[in-house]
Amino acid sequence: MEIGRGAEAVITLEDGVVRKERIAKSYRQPALDERIRQERTMREARIMSDARRHGVLTPIICDVSRFDLKMEMVAGEKLKDVIDRELSEMVGETVGRLHSGGIVHGDLTTSNMILTRGRICLIDFGLSFYERTIETQGVDVHVYFQTLESTHDRPQELIEAFVAGYTRTYSQADAVLERVKEIKARGRYL
Repeated sequence: MEIGRGAEAVITLEDGVVRKERIAKSYRQPALDERIRQERTMREARIMSDARRHGVLTPIICDVSRFDLKMEMVAGEKLKDVIDRELSEMVGETVGRLHSGGIVHGDLTTSNMILTRGRICLIDFGLSFYERTIETQGVDVHVYFQTLESTHDRPQELIEAFVAGYTRTYSQADAVLERVKEIKARGRYL
C-alpha cells in the first residue's frame, strides 16, 4: 500500500515494513540514473545507522538493496500535528546530537519527525549528508525555523525551546545559531 510519494521515491507499507523505492528518472541517461539512485540509497542507509550511533532515534533499517530501503514502521504522530514547547526543545536536543555527529539532515521539517513513545524520531534522510561546517548546519536549523514560522502557532516560543535543547547538546550551537541569523538576513535581500 502506497503511503507517500516524493520527488525521488515511492514509500509503501508491506507487512508492517516500510519500503522506500527510488524511482528511475527518464530524463537521465540510464547508467547514470542507476548509479545516482544506488549511491543515494546506500548513503541514506549509512547515515541513518550512523545517526542512531549518535543517539538519534531513526527507523531501524531491515534491508538495503540497489534502489530500495526496507525499514521498521515507526508508530506515532507526526510532530507537525502535536508540536509544543517541550517537543521543540526535544527536537533541539536531537538535532544537536545529529550535528555533533557531523550529520546534516537536509530537510528538517516537522513533517519529517514522529513522536513515538515520548521520543522524537527523525525520518526521511534522503537529502542527508556528512558535513561539519557552521554554514550547512545553520541552513539545516534555518529550515526548521522556517517550518515553524510558516506552519505553526507561536513560532517564536517553539524556536526558543529548540535553542535551549540545541545548546544543551551541541558545543558549536552558539556559532550555528549566529549563522542562522545571517542566513535569514541574506534571504531578505534575494
